[in-house]
Amino acid sequence: MGVAAEMIRGRDRTKRVKDARSEAQKEIEDYRKQKEDEFQSFEKEHTSGNKAAEEQADKDTQKQLDEIKAIGEKTGPKVVQDLIKAVMTVQPKVPDRKV
Repeated sequence: MGVAAEMIRGRDRTKRVKDARSEAQKEIEDYRKQKEDEFQSFEKEHTSGNKAAEEQADKDTQKQLDEIKAIGEKTGPKVVQDLIKAVMTVQPKVPDRKV
């Protein structure tokens, strides 16, 4: 074999190595894209679950606040009257002294 044949074989080998490297790089990029898509899908699924839980917690909290407000409106004036009566009504009492 001559020098020309060896040069041609060398070029073919270099071309095959470059082709293999390009193919490997493409497979890596495809795999990376697949994993990114899976992660985004996972993140979206779990974020929406948290959002639903937050909305439910907000509804429950608002319901409890409304109940407390209703109780306050219903019994508030009586509580104020009882406090004023307790503070303003003087009931002198002689302390018990034990000697």
